[in-house]
Parts: sequence; structure tokens; C-alpha cells
Amino acid sequence: MDTALLVAARAYATLKGSLALVGLAALAAFLALPQQRDALLRHVPSLSALSLAADPSVSTLASGPIQATTHQTPAEHEQRAVTEFISKRYRVASDAVAGFVASAYRAGAQHSVDPLLILAVMAIESRYNPVAESDMGAKGLMQIIPKFHLEKLMDHGGEHALLDPEVNITVGAQILREYYRRFGDLETSLQMYAGAFDEPTSQYANKVLAEKARLEALRNKLKKQSA
Repeated sequence: MDTALLVAARAYATLKGSLALVGLAALAAFLALPQQRDALLRHVPSLSALSLAADPSVSTLASGPIQATTHQTPAEHEQRAVTEFISKRYRVASDAVAGFVASAYRAGAQHSVDPLLILAVMAIESRYNPVAESDMGAKGLMQIIPKFHLEKLMDHGGEHALLDPEVNITVGAQILREYYRRFGDLETSLQMYAGAFDEPTSQYANKVLAEKARLEALRNKLKKQSA
């Protein structure tokens, strides 16, 4: 007797599920017809709301221009454009370049040096290689020779810190600022930075200034676009 009841219960459950599926199919077919759907939605508000939420082709937003979710400041927009320019020109990963650019802008603000000059020095010195090292022992992005700037490195933990891009860029900006204060001339300051003070053609300074001019052209273009 118990077995018979169990079989009957299972049969009832199966029949109930089948009827539910049939009902859903019928409702779907009914809603597929525009006139019937509209009539039903007018009488069942809750179903109308459910239909709008489920149908991605129907928007509940008011019409009008799409608003950006974030707003970039002019400085942020400039940094992003500079990052893209450097990444493409030197074939360096944009994520890495973005960090170098941000550090250059921070160091520039801290030491009153144009960040584009800092980035131009980086381009000529290391082509944005943070672990570059010369035969003379110059290290990092801005190719700083530790023995000449030990006092600056003490605040950052010593010579090994030069392979940290943030430290390297900060110390490089300090050096540029000191040379400019001493000589009052950018070309001379750059030649001094390169250890080529007596080189008559100013070849190094010209390379840096040419690279800086490219970045300045990009900056000026952005300013015109935002004007």
C-alpha cells in the first residue's frame, strides 16, 4: 500500500511540472503577440515592470546624451596622452609607462621641473628601461651615477634604491633642478647632467630638447582641442 502511494505521489508531481511548463509556454506565446501583450501589461502593472527589466531592448532611462561615468582633469588627460605617445614610440608596455609618467609629473611638481623635460631625459638616457646600467655605472631610467649623488640617495635607502623608478625619477629631477639653478641655462644644465659640459656641439642637450619638443607639440595639441 505504501508503495502504491509513493508511485501515485511521483506521478502527481510529474504531471504538475508538465502542466507548469505548458502554462509558461502558452504565456510566452501570448506575450509574443504585441496586441495581447500590451493589453495584459495595462492590467497587470507588476508584470509590466518585470517585462521592462527582463527585455534589454527596452530602456527605463530618459532619452538624452550619454553622460561619462568619470571626468578626467586636463592634467590627467595630458598624462594619458603622453603615456600613449611614449608607449607607441618606444614600444614599452603602457602600464609601465603610465607609472613613469605619473612619477615624472609628481617629481616635476615637487622640484619645479617641467615633467616633459624629465621624460625627455629618460627617453635619451635609457629609452624607458628602469634597469638600464651603463659602462660608467649610471643606473635606471635617468642613468644616475650613484657615487656623485650619495647624499640624495641616503634619504631613499642608498644606492640600490636607484632601480626603483620612483626614486630614480625623483633624484633625477633634483639633479636637473640643481644644475639649472647653478647655470641658469637649460642647454648648459643638460650638458652638465650628461657629464659633457665641455662638448662644443651640445649634442646631448639637443637630443633631449628635440624629444621634449615632440612632447610639447602633443601638449599644445591637447590644449587647442580643449579650448
